[in-house]
Amino acid sequence: MINILVTGAQGQVGSEIQELSSEYIYNFFFTTKENLNIALKEDVDNFIMEYNIDIIINTAAYTAVDEAEYDVRNADTVNHQAVKYLAQSAKKNGIKLVHISSDYVFDGKTYKPYTENDSTNPSNVYGKTKLDGEIAMLDINPQNSIIIRTSWVYSSFGNNFVKTMLRLGKEKDSLSMIFDQISTPTYAKDLAKMILDILPDIENEQVEIYNYSNEGVVSWYDFAKEIMYMAQLDCDIHPIETKEYPTTAARAHYSVLNKTKIKNEFGIIIPYWKDSLDKCLKKMKERR
Repeated sequence: MINILVTGAQGQVGSEIQELSSEYIYNFFFTTKENLNIALKEDVDNFIMEYNIDIIINTAAYTAVDEAEYDVRNADTVNHQAVKYLAQSAKKNGIKLVHISSDYVFDGKTYKPYTENDSTNPSNVYGKTKLDGEIAMLDINPQNSIIIRTSWVYSSFGNNFVKTMLRLGKEKDSLSMIFDQISTPTYAKDLAKMILDILPDIENEQVEIYNYSNEGVVSWYDFAKEIMYMAQLDCDIHPIETKEYPTTAARAHYSVLNKTKIKNEFGIIIPYWKDSLDKCLKKMKERR
């Protein structure tokens, strides 16, 4: 039996992996910071040895983008230092490591979908710590390991944009939403399933980077409009520019990811963002 350590088990992707786990012939160990502190190298090494771990899926992350601007140490600890320790343990023990990164490693100043080889240039602390985690993993270079960059993740689990829109759509008659930030939403269940599906096929000497999001291109304004439409909420969405809604951390104007590499190498089909949103909303409704 293959033993898989999944960190960040209470997060969106970690929770989706837990729900899907019964469909796969693996032995999973789901951890949170309460039962495994991945920021302590000795704890990571001991856990891997004690449970004979064969694969690590690192879904743990510090994701509070604005808070990271003044909480640099904690953001760096989770997004950079912990990734370094996981990579070191993976290399020492000869096990696979799948690490989830972010479109925030780019500055969003282009208008062409980013490939894995495009130059990185994060414009905020969160993006820098995610990039530092990538660099650490690439430098350590555990065999048969990959980095997956993704964008605008949402799920029926945890807190996210979709849930916020559903709540505000019931409370308010109208909302203003940014129309000049463009990317693609990613349903965490699609991402989780893809990771579990490709695990047996990950074989590489050097750490490889892949992009993954749902298909399509959308702004926050369009995303919010579609959520209201699908949920049948009577809430008007008005477009505004980024400059009309200042945030502590800078945001990319364009961070669409080119997914040709992962589709070609693993033969996967990626769902369209509206189809996945519909599935997530139906799942939320069933739970209520």
